[in-house]
Amino acid sequence: MTLELLDQQLIASIQDGLPLTGKPFAHIAKQLGLSEDYVLHRLQQLKDNGTIKRLGVIVRHRELGFKANAMVVWDIPDNNIAEIAQRIASFDCVTLCYQRPRRLPEWPYNLFSMIHGKDRASVLERLAELVEVLELQDIKHTPLFSTKRYKQRGARYIDPSIITTSTDQRVNGSNVPLSLISNHCHSESPLVSPALFSDKTIASDHRIKFTLALEKSPAYG
Repeated sequence: MTLELLDQQLIASIQDGLPLTGKPFAHIAKQLGLSEDYVLHRLQQLKDNGTIKRLGVIVRHRELGFKANAMVVWDIPDNNIAEIAQRIASFDCVTLCYQRPRRLPEWPYNLFSMIHGKDRASVLERLAELVEVLELQDIKHTPLFSTKRYKQRGARYIDPSIITTSTDQRVNGSNVPLSLISNHCHSESPLVSPALFSDKTIASDHRIKFTLALEKSPAYG
């Protein structure tokens, strides 16, 4: 897929988050010398044609009181992973669920799911309920609790300083097609349309940040 220069500029302008103003798309439009209507219309077109698979938000859960979170890693038989992952992702307490390759012999786990809670006890309680309901007692799993939040943001796909009209843009040192992959189970980044953003939604709130999301491995939800 080849992105026009203007589309590259538009994606670059939103990938780090929308400005916290009453009319964020008008602000972006002014920076690019466009109209607000055009920016909204073009973003919707990019979403409709699959160039952008998702526009979403990141919720800063710690500021909302959810200060404990565990990445639960699972060692699931490869032939059952899709089915079990879908079932795990169906639980409201699971905010992330995606597949990753094993790194044998040190790392046997191939599925990652995030559970948030107000404290560790509540996270472990939710995990125990999930295991019991889904009858996963025989599946090896380990909850890995976070000890510090370093940064919470979406991925960056375009370096504004080297915007080109080529098919691929260099991302983190490697060529990655400029298509944003969908099917990402992440309650911190729900699917939304640009048209759904209202002045109220974009009111200055340090707990919420707009983001684009990219997931290379299969994700479930």
